[in-house]
Amino acid sequence: MALAVRSAQTPQQAVPTTGSGEPPGLLGSLGLVAKALLTPTGLAGAALEATWLGLHLGTYPLGLIGARASHQRRGYRVDHLSPTQRGLAVRDVEAAETPILLVHGMVDNRSIFTVLRRGLVNRGFGRIETINYPVLTTDIRAAAARLGDEVERIASETGYERIHVIGHSLGGLIARYYVTRLGGDARVHTLVTLGTPHRGSYLAYAWNNSLTRQLRPGSGLLQELAQPVRDCQTRFIVYWSDLDQVVLPQGNAALHHEDLNVHNIELHGVGHGSLPFTRTVVHGISSALAHLDSSGATVTRGVSEFTRRRVSAADEDPTRSPRPRR
Repeated sequence: MALAVRSAQTPQQAVPTTGSGEPPGLLGSLGLVAKALLTPTGLAGAALEATWLGLHLGTYPLGLIGARASHQRRGYRVDHLSPTQRGLAVRDVEAAETPILLVHGMVDNRSIFTVLRRGLVNRGFGRIETINYPVLTTDIRAAAARLGDEVERIASETGYERIHVIGHSLGGLIARYYVTRLGGDARVHTLVTLGTPHRGSYLAYAWNNSLTRQLRPGSGLLQELAQPVRDCQTRFIVYWSDLDQVVLPQGNAALHHEDLNVHNIELHGVGHGSLPFTRTVVHGISSALAHLDSSGATVTRGVSEFTRRRVSAADEDPTRSPRPRR
């Protein structure tokens, strides 16, 4: 399946609009999904989404076991590692050993990151943590405070002052609140969000409770997140897709804030649930986390530099190391 990737750096607007220049409403958002779906890439993406969701349902019960799980590479020997793993560990031990925390979305658990976690391990990252927050979470602010406790625990156990966080869907919004409103930027070097409703989703009107009210466009919580965030130290990498059936309109999963250092990456033909499984995403995250500059600029040529390109490997095994560029 050919999967298109486009990138934009804030504050450039890369959000679908209507002819009047306004973001689309609910019907317009559904129309954009239908338009994206009725393409060869969109149809292939929908089939892949159904496949991944089926596999995820099979692993879902396993993700309920325990509040957290940790993969930690112990010791300093590298001879037992694969060439890719050994390469990162030798080239930049700090990048390889900086902890990565994965935060799942609504009504989900850490099993959604089975493929992404394995992909990061295969690419040489030495400590990856996955956590479960309560399924019945009703307040993003409270969840962000609990996330802060987890980050402090990891920092205390590892000795690393700053870590990386990857959040899928609601998990990305919880992490963003922690970083920008609770001082978490002192602890989080990079925050990656996958299909996160940064400006809300009309789908939140389908159910009425305290959490979904926070997820509606224009909610008090989203207005709070839009406030100034001066001197934020965290860099943001934001993936969103025109085939996202959960974030409506789809462009609301892009992040535009004049105080934040953001790379927005648009995907074509990737469903909401497929984002943590897609090989292009796994490779993109791995490349971005393989260096530790504070500004988000490219340290090594070709690393974490998101350029306009077309990738035709989305249907390959996302845990496999990518072929070297020529």
